[in-house]
Amino acid sequence: MRMNSIELFAGAGGLGLGIATAGFEHHLVVERDADACGTIRANFGAETGHAHQWPLFQGDVREYDFRILEGKIDLVSGGPPCQPFSIGGKHRGFEDHRDMFPEAARIVRIVKPRAFIFENVKGLLRESFARYFQYILLQLKYPEIEKDGDADDWMRHLARLEEHHTHGNYEGLYYRVLFRLVNAADYGVPQKRERVIIVGFRSDLCEDWSFPTPTHCEDTLLRTQFVTGAYWEKHKVAKRNRPVPPASLTARLDRTGTLFEEMEPWQTVRDAIGDLPDPTMPEAAKIPNHRGQSGAKAYQGHTGSLLDEPAKTLKAGDHGVPGGENMLIQPDGAVRYFTVREGARLQTFPDWFVFKSSWTESMRQIGNAVPVKLANAMACSVAASLLRPKRKIKT
Repeated sequence: MRMNSIELFAGAGGLGLGIATAGFEHHLVVERDADACGTIRANFGAETGHAHQWPLFQGDVREYDFRILEGKIDLVSGGPPCQPFSIGGKHRGFEDHRDMFPEAARIVRIVKPRAFIFENVKGLLRESFARYFQYILLQLKYPEIEKDGDADDWMRHLARLEEHHTHGNYEGLYYRVLFRLVNAADYGVPQKRERVIIVGFRSDLCEDWSFPTPTHCEDTLLRTQFVTGAYWEKHKVAKRNRPVPPASLTARLDRTGTLFEEMEPWQTVRDAIGDLPDPTMPEAAKIPNHRGQSGAKAYQGHTGSLLDEPAKTLKAGDHGVPGGENMLIQPDGAVRYFTVREGARLQTFPDWFVFKSSWTESMRQIGNAVPVKLANAMACSVAASLLRPKRKIKT
């Protein structure tokens, strides 16, 4: 059974693709950036031949009349622009006009979905934003309690939301909201990527839900590399070419119990791209988006990702600043930029997914995306809860 969804701030479609493969059908996809919309059309437009075309609205979410979808949507999802809270940005938070969380709450108020999933950067949890983050959560919890005109700034609005929250007898539309800082590597993504996930269920559903249990862990990876050797055997790496075990390995393994033995190993850069030819080889030309990019240089704080660990967090921008996260450290110590196809794999986009823009623009879209596999893990868990027979609310 497919459920109805809306995807906001869609970007290149990583979150939307993960949600679609979890059993949701997008009735609306909203993105304002022209290049990102081009990527969506290239993969989900009428000419692509895929079974599920995405009904794309290219424009600002404030320009769309969501009232036509009221009561028809099971899930609203999206990644409200994160620049206001990004560590790589100016940290202006609620003072930044790019903060779209108020719009997300407005759309939830209008559409009244059964559930929502919103994603954002780790910087949202910075201590300096703690009060505003509480404001975000309360807006999503009580979306019908709106700001009272232009004179009602966010702090006055927060005070009114807190009053309703502590009163305890609110009878309007409200959501049970949870958030968690998750590492995408713990869900099978070959990348150390920490993100804040916010999930809410409409209160009348009486859903029992918790974040899905991680499926992958670092300790299992270390065991397959330096205890059993299965990792190197899988990749046909000769013993003379294997790295020395880290000094902390014994202490880490002492902490490992049966729980970790039952989990899958973290996926590494080699796991993700090891079967791709070197981008300088002629056969690389046959693979979409697998072209080399010159100019990679290593310097302090800009050293790239190791081959046999999950990649550093891919970031938007041609250099992946700050930190060289769009570069690979090769076995000889030299660095090179990831190709667009390699970056897409590190974000777990399928190989049929293509990027038609330049390397710089494509890497920006990839760096801004939600890993498809992480999105799918969250959406599958939410879908399973929504599909359970509805229970009566206890009185």
